[in-house]
Amino acid sequence: MSALVLDLHIQPGARRTEVAGMHGGRLKIRLAAPPVEGKANEALIAFLSEQLHVPRRNVTIASGAGSRQKRVVVEGYTGELPWKATKNG
Repeated sequence: MSALVLDLHIQPGARRTEVAGMHGGRLKIRLAAPPVEGKANEALIAFLSEQLHVPRRNVTIASGAGSRQKRVVVEGYTGELPWKATKNG
């Protein structure tokens, strides 16, 4: 099974959950969820699962669970990314 590895910069506590371009070579994702008790990580997994059309169980945070810099593995995803990698912040 193939896997997609995403290096992300996460901004928790944003007004809405969305992809916000690139930040320091990583895809930046703003999350409406606060960074407490794993809520932002749960929201990230749910968001990526929905955007990439894969089950939540296929999305795992490989590193950075307590950090804004995260590496996420998406098992079984072979399509194109639904976001444009544009340089922003």
